[in-house]
Amino acid sequence: MSVARSIDPDQIGFDPARLARIDEHFGRYVDDGRLAGWQIVVTRRGEVAHSSTYGLRDVEAGTPVEQDTVWRIYSMTKPITSVAAMMLWEEGRFELNDPISRWLPEFADVRVFDKGSALKAYTVPAIEPIRVWHLLTHTSGLTYGFAQTSVVDALYRAAGYDLGVPPGLDLAGATAGMAKLPLMFQPGSGWNYGVSTDVLGRLVEVISGQSLEEFFTERILTPLGMTDTRFWVDEPNAKRLAALYTPHPATGQAVRVDKIGAFALTRPECFSGGGGLVSTAADYHRFTQLLLRGGELDGVRLLAPRTVRYMTRNHLPGGGDLASFEPEGFAETVLDGIGFGLGFAVVEDPVPARVPSSVGEYYWGGLASTAFWVDPVEEVTALLFTQLMPSSTYPLRSQLRQLVYSALVD
Repeated sequence: MSVARSIDPDQIGFDPARLARIDEHFGRYVDDGRLAGWQIVVTRRGEVAHSSTYGLRDVEAGTPVEQDTVWRIYSMTKPITSVAAMMLWEEGRFELNDPISRWLPEFADVRVFDKGSALKAYTVPAIEPIRVWHLLTHTSGLTYGFAQTSVVDALYRAAGYDLGVPPGLDLAGATAGMAKLPLMFQPGSGWNYGVSTDVLGRLVEVISGQSLEEFFTERILTPLGMTDTRFWVDEPNAKRLAALYTPHPATGQAVRVDKIGAFALTRPECFSGGGGLVSTAADYHRFTQLLLRGGELDGVRLLAPRTVRYMTRNHLPGGGDLASFEPEGFAETVLDGIGFGLGFAVVEDPVPARVPSSVGEYYWGGLASTAFWVDPVEEVTALLFTQLMPSSTYPLRSQLRQLVYSALVD
């Protein structure tokens, strides 16, 4: 399935010549070898103003990026898991303040890191239970082992939680193991990017009585027509999967990462709601249009408009921005003026980032440099797909914003 331009850009406020700068700019990343290839989609008011591909999905095989190329979206899975949880919330299955131990009893007596080292860590009891809203906002105290910025991260890695989970564990087993590790801080007192959305995915499983894969397929992906979004790529579609790359430490040239990249070709034991999906531009375009339209697309309604608006407000404690919580591992990212909602980062003030955007714009991205945003003020959505890990290698996301907003001339 493809996502083609559906309207002359100047009919919806874009200057076509300025939009063309997107391809010129990002084409240079491919021409000099920093990226293998990419796909970009920009829409306004539900119409596709710009859709382009460039370069190769697999350099070694010499195969080009095409409209139906499959991409590892990693953390762009998180908004889908958050939508799944809020669909259950709309059914009255839980309240946001509910302790998650009501359904996941292993989280009833969590401990919080206090001092010490990875070899000898001292912990204290949690004085506040982890609540559902803590998972949705990443204020739970859970972390990622691969972040490598704290003692707790090291404890995660020592327990086998690095880029994935210990072998042989399904989502139930993986989250049970996470519950045994200390939190970085008391729930609700800070912000830290971590496995919160994976635990949220397990919560979806327990409350719904379905596996996360089944819930996604039956309740979200099939109704929306997202036929290429799933937890792995099956054999008939394997050649459509883009290869995964990382920058060479000396030259910056994109170097293939086969071991990690191959994970997407096998059905996983653990369905990661935090980073497990693959998708296509056409599929994720439909997801962003659902959000822009307030939870409905082509007669399929997953969420009410007020729920989407509530999810995309800043829910951080005290109304602060991410910078006020000093999250570790985001040194290269401007977090001033950025809040966090129920599954999305939310722009509160675009000035500190030095890149145009609208107050109320919401977004996220993935480990392999994929990204999306939804701007409900300008009615703009944008998608960027490539496969370069880590996502902090180049400022691709801010540069795309710069080019898109400078092409809006109405």
